[in-house]
Amino acid sequence: MADLLRRRSTGAARLRELIAGPELACAPGVYDALSARLAEAGGAEVVYMTGFGVAAARLGRPDVGLLTMTEMAAQAAAIASAVDVPLIADADTGYGNPINVIRTVQTYEQAGVAGIQLEDQTWPKKCGHMADKSVIPSDEMARKIEAAVAARENPDTVIIARTDALAPVGYDEAIRRSRQYRDAGADVIFVEALRSEEQMRQARADLDGVDLLFNWVEGGKSPTPSVATLRDIGFALSIYPISGLLSATKALQEAYASVPPVSSGMQFAEFTDAIGLDEILTLNARFA
Repeated sequence: MADLLRRRSTGAARLRELIAGPELACAPGVYDALSARLAEAGGAEVVYMTGFGVAAARLGRPDVGLLTMTEMAAQAAAIASAVDVPLIADADTGYGNPINVIRTVQTYEQAGVAGIQLEDQTWPKKCGHMADKSVIPSDEMARKIEAAVAARENPDTVIIARTDALAPVGYDEAIRRSRQYRDAGADVIFVEALRSEEQMRQARADLDGVDLLFNWVEGGKSPTPSVATLRDIGFALSIYPISGLLSATKALQEAYASVPPVSSGMQFAEFTDAIGLDEILTLNARFA
């Protein structure tokens, strides 16, 4: 359990180690401080702040571009302060032009984020596994990537470039954009919504020498292969953005299906253990 007196760092260097390591780096999706603490307690070495989950948790709405940069950065700060493992955070389109991207990167770094994901959708954006997406010109996105790289104060901060081009303009354009974003300085490339294992392997071959991210989404447009398969294909990083959110939502639906709510069976003491009450009591005994 993290010591409240320990100064927390972004963990960017550790994130780079995980991405460069021989094993697939798996990042559970988190959307608030509680979900992040539980993911870390479960053994996660890196966590991913999902914009889909933040929109659901903060607004009770789908991921369709309703959240602002300041709302997302505030959520990232709350998550980063709750865990010691590196945090990758969804930064949508960067919330504007390259100048806006500079502010976004600086604000996310100040929040304690180790990896920042930017995408090439038009605004308002949509979840990558929704229909009717559109993308900005690739040169415009490349300038955003260049601005993000120039803006980061910590050279270890990982810039992840996501392209949503596959659905609206096709595979070949998605690969061309991925190469352009790599050349602009992106550390990791994320081709959203690859449609088959064959296409995943083809993307790996076409983007040889590039660290690739895979998005594992229950019921999404991509297959959901095992860790062993993803490692065999050659992905460096896999995110699981909505697994925890779906599980929590299902549990809440069942609990609130009647009045009074139906208990899950977890007891008060179990929950306070999970959120670090003993740590607070120890500090209170020391300083009160």
